[in-house]
Amino acid sequence: MKEGNNVIIIGIYTNDFRLYHDIITALKKRKIPYVSLNSLKHVPQRIKVILTSHRELHVTNSLKIIAADGYDTIDHAIDRAIQMIIGKDLYTKVYIGIDPGEKPGVAIVGDDILLHKTQVQSPEKVLTRVKKYLTEYPALEYLIRIGHGSILTRNRIINSLIPLKLPIEIVDESKTSSQPIKRTQRDSKAAAAIALVKGGKVQRKLPLEPTRGEIRNIQEKSRILSEGRITISKQSAIQVLQGSLSLTDSIKQEIKKNRKKKT
Repeated sequence: MKEGNNVIIIGIYTNDFRLYHDIITALKKRKIPYVSLNSLKHVPQRIKVILTSHRELHVTNSLKIIAADGYDTIDHAIDRAIQMIIGKDLYTKVYIGIDPGEKPGVAIVGDDILLHKTQVQSPEKVLTRVKKYLTEYPALEYLIRIGHGSILTRNRIINSLIPLKLPIEIVDESKTSSQPIKRTQRDSKAAAAIALVKGGKVQRKLPLEPTRGEIRNIQEKSRILSEGRITISKQSAIQVLQGSLSLTDSIKQEIKKNRKKKT
């Protein structure tokens, strides 16, 4: 990172040894120059932002400072620091890419710069992540793009995002790579690629109609998770696939039903 002829360096100021170690590890991995600070009294001019802990935020109000432990990952905090260094307070156009799946990948690209990418734990977590992006990266225009695979999960995610009243496009994922991406390799990198490919516009909420194969697969998962004790009903499997019931809760409900039958 450069500003004129000067190299921009991130400062680190914290007495939290574990956080300090995690920050340094992440910065070294990304080859971002940094300086460890023992005091904030005389901070070099080339340091435009400082990473610290939430507890130590009160130390200074005069500098751009970020609580690295206040983000979901250290890399996310670093992304935010870079954004502050660039001085980008408002983007012209922001693209949010989503790779649908059991653990969807989500990425954000602002004015052709990859700002952040991550993987969330469930389709229902995508909405929370997108809302965070909308707050952290103000823009004149937003566009959400989602991969066409994992149809049922994709539709669940789209339906959850529609209330945001932002344009949504479904992208042909085969256009994001010269070679098809294996399902086991899909993650936030795929989401970043999806964000940059034009797709078909979503006009309305999409149907959530599980196939017989999807229902059988969920029932099989319930047998595996319950160690062969339980196979959830077809109706419960449909609820799980539609996102209104978790698989864990559906197994618990089935166990309760069986206990009542025995008593």
